[in-house]
Amino acid sequence: MTRMGRDFSYTAQRDAVSPVSADVIFASSRFPNYKNRANNNLEDAKLVSMKEEFRNETAQLLDQQNRLSVRDLASKFEKGLAAATKLSDETKLQDVASLEKHVLLENLREALESLRGRAVGKNKDDVESLAFQLTQRESELVQEKAEVKKLASFLKQASEDAKKLVDEERAFARTEIEKARAAVQRVEEALQEQERLSRANGKQDVEELMKEVQEARRIKMLHQPSKVMDMDHELQVLRMQLAEKSKSSLKLQKELAMSRRGEKNAPDFFELDGTESLGSYLEIHPCFDKAPELLECSIQWYRLTCEDGQKCLISGATKPIYAPEPSDVGRVLQVDIISDGLNVTLTTSGPIDPAAGLGNYVEALVRRHDTEFNVVIVQMNGADHPSESIHVLHVGKMRMKLCKDKTTVAKEYYSSSMQLCGVRGGGNAAAQAAFWQPKVGLSFVLAFESERERNAAIMLARRFAFDCNIMLAGPDDRAAQKAT
Repeated sequence: MTRMGRDFSYTAQRDAVSPVSADVIFASSRFPNYKNRANNNLEDAKLVSMKEEFRNETAQLLDQQNRLSVRDLASKFEKGLAAATKLSDETKLQDVASLEKHVLLENLREALESLRGRAVGKNKDDVESLAFQLTQRESELVQEKAEVKKLASFLKQASEDAKKLVDEERAFARTEIEKARAAVQRVEEALQEQERLSRANGKQDVEELMKEVQEARRIKMLHQPSKVMDMDHELQVLRMQLAEKSKSSLKLQKELAMSRRGEKNAPDFFELDGTESLGSYLEIHPCFDKAPELLECSIQWYRLTCEDGQKCLISGATKPIYAPEPSDVGRVLQVDIISDGLNVTLTTSGPIDPAAGLGNYVEALVRRHDTEFNVVIVQMNGADHPSESIHVLHVGKMRMKLCKDKTTVAKEYYSSSMQLCGVRGGGNAAAQAAFWQPKVGLSFVLAFESERERNAAIMLARRFAFDCNIMLAGPDDRAAQKAT
């Protein structure tokens, strides 16, 4: 189909066909057939004016046709058709017919028919183009749908393959796990069997060794019973003689110290009694009946350094009896007694001696992770404890714990608020008692089974606390040590 352009270049027709007015309305879509009549009474003036009017309107249509769309052309065509119909009716009413007018109308009809064909052809081309695009889009959609189906089938196949692979790997892993469990079970059974055999062999060896040792001891006792008994008796005698000699030596040392101070002729109201070593206690005794009562005197114990003789107050040591603790070893002890203007100062004859074998015992305990000591709670927070049941004090590398059976009474890690020292005062059992403050607001006075156990617990706890960068001491001892 050949599309007609919007540029209507009909020079011959433009001169022959008169323009049609835009407001002319035709009664039908085709022009009527007019018959020539012999009546030529129509005035020439009307024909001339009508030609001019057609010519002007045709020129306006040619000017505006480049700006009109298909829809505008159709509306203009309908308006022109209506105007032509109206003009035909007017012409019928006027009953004016001439050959020139008939030719003019025929030419106008042909022009309008051609214009209508152009508009219909353009619309048809647009419809065909739109139908072609729609067909092309439908084909593309069909192709995309086919590709989507292909992709879905591929994904379905891939998921099925992955599921099969996972199932295979899971089954393989289960078989491997079962094999590993069986191997571990066989190894455990073998180890248990080996351990059982080793225990049986070791137990048998130990029992045989114990039997041999007992047999050797029995044979030795049978052959040398008197010699063993004589050696035990001699050891006891030597210990008694050593204690007596130590007492006499202390007495001589005190007399020598008094003579050196020029106090030989001065009356001695009080004196210190007791062994000057760790594990014993020192007690103040009046020398004659006229001495003041100790209960009415003010008593205070001090530590003296051997280098410069600097005096350090022992907080809480205000009783006539004082049991040296591990901090007093290597230092001289001094006590001041004040009563009604009387001021008496007593000192030990020398530094406090360590307990025999205590250092080796503590070194052996340091190798353990936790050491237990049987104790009895004497006081709790300064008040007497009614129960005398046995508790267990655990001294560990990081903390201390006091418990009874499965009940924990106190448990604290080593810290600056913890305090541990010997009891500073009391009776004859002061050498076996210790003061322990796990934290602020909680304190205990604990009685140990022996002096050795008490001093070992204090030294062991201080050793572990020192490893944790904590200085474990008694009340106000840290301030006194910093001052010195």
